[in-house]
Amino acid sequence: MTLFSSMQIANNALIAAQLGLQVTSNNVSNANTPGYIRQKLVLTPGPTQRYGGLLLGLGVTASAVVQQTDRFLEERVRNASSDLANSQAQDNTYVQLESLIGELSDTDLSTSLSNFFNSVNDILNQPDSASVRNLAVLQGKTLTEDISRLDKRVRQIRSDVNDQIGASADQINGLLSKVANLNLQISIAEGGNTIASDAVGLRDQRSAALSDLAGLIDIQAVEQETGDVSVFSGGDYLVFQGTYREVKTVTNPQGDLNAKEIRLAATDSPISTTSGKVAGLIASRDTILSGFLTQLDTFTKNLMYEFNKLHASGQGLVGLSNVTGEFAVDSTTAALDHAGLTFTPVNGSFDVQVRNQQTGLTTTTQIKVDLNGLDKDMSLDDLATALNNIDGISAVVTPNRKLQINGDSSLVTFGFANDTSGVLAALGVNTFFSGTGSSSIGVNQLISSDPAKFAASAGGIGEDTATAVKLANLLDTPIPGLGGSKLSVQYDKMIGEVTQGAAVTKSVADGFETFHSTLDSQLLAIQGVNIDEEAIRMIGYQRAFQASAKVITTINQMLDVLMNL
Repeated sequence: MTLFSSMQIANNALIAAQLGLQVTSNNVSNANTPGYIRQKLVLTPGPTQRYGGLLLGLGVTASAVVQQTDRFLEERVRNASSDLANSQAQDNTYVQLESLIGELSDTDLSTSLSNFFNSVNDILNQPDSASVRNLAVLQGKTLTEDISRLDKRVRQIRSDVNDQIGASADQINGLLSKVANLNLQISIAEGGNTIASDAVGLRDQRSAALSDLAGLIDIQAVEQETGDVSVFSGGDYLVFQGTYREVKTVTNPQGDLNAKEIRLAATDSPISTTSGKVAGLIASRDTILSGFLTQLDTFTKNLMYEFNKLHASGQGLVGLSNVTGEFAVDSTTAALDHAGLTFTPVNGSFDVQVRNQQTGLTTTTQIKVDLNGLDKDMSLDDLATALNNIDGISAVVTPNRKLQINGDSSLVTFGFANDTSGVLAALGVNTFFSGTGSSSIGVNQLISSDPAKFAASAGGIGEDTATAVKLANLLDTPIPGLGGSKLSVQYDKMIGEVTQGAAVTKSVADGFETFHSTLDSQLLAIQGVNIDEEAIRMIGYQRAFQASAKVITTINQMLDVLMNL
């Protein structure tokens, strides 16, 4: 053991203090850098040396620079991030949907419904007023426009969400590629884990990429002994060492809409979407938005069909001189309940009232609609033939397979009554609403052009308001197509489910946000840079450096003494 050995020990201490100051300054400079993980210099005692009967230490050794983190807590934070992103995506969708519905405002659908049925009720007070009927038609147009506008806007939100799902595939591929490349760089930098130090800057980038990936899809990240990370989603691996598996977007039909799906390009199998933003977007599209569209369409179809059945069986202030059904059949010879009509008629009958304008006489003929499944059920051709047998009117099947009924002369008008089969509404004859659902609902052009044809009577042309009474009370009438429920109840249920779903989703999102914040705070306490702590370390390394320098100065003075002997 010599003075030179002591000087070497002091020199090692100087180097350790310098390295400590460099690590500390790096931490301080990155105190506000997102994703930065605090670094720590690992100091270990040097090996011992035998000197006679003594074992003497050889100072300090800077063995590694490592990240201050908790891998298990990191994984929990990533899982919490996936759950939070999932719930936030659904919560955002509910916020948009509630804004569109605008319930309790002056522009909500319930206001349009109330205004329309109130206008129908006004006809009861002034049955001979064409202007009152015109107001009912105008309110009907407003209602149909509000329904179709709501349908269109919800479809637009759904389309935007669908596009976001498709765009997520590129984001996922970019992050998978980044993780795979960083795996290679980390393995090279760390020498396959042959050195003790972490590739700190590269690991920071990889941790940030994994966090971003977890925000999109549910993943499991497992660090290997060589320093690289294997990434799995469900039972499929996405990243292994320096390779990754790309994902792709596939578009599938979903009713009259499209649905994008993210699949593994190599196997064409769907990736796991149990959590993450993509899972939230899929739930928003397929459950929240598509579910609302289905409910809206069901409500609208029942409103249209039940209103049209009553209207088609009624008469206005003036009779009909000609009318063409709105809906075509697939086959003119097929039974009407199997002819591809949107609304299905049933076994029953209806009356045709033919009025001679000159004599004022009205003749009524009953048409039986045989759809009991026995023998030969009635087809559109059969119906046209039965109508042709009535004096004063003629019926034909148009080339586009629709029913057309005409008065034989300008002195003849006709109307319908007591339709128990629903065939007139199913064919679109003398109906108020046109279209097949919430996306196409409108007001029949025949009624729109002549509001006097609004069917308020049940006992003849301009005779009474019995049909108007039923129409005005339709919202609170049990509907067979709704299992005996009322349209008003169905509407309240539709809106209530949105409101309740929004409240539950908001509560879940708040819970996940609190949980994520708690875990993130715990991780930040480990990984984050504390300026006060770094300042204390800096002072400690400074004092160590000064002490080591003093040792070297002292040894140098002792060497000078020896040299001068």
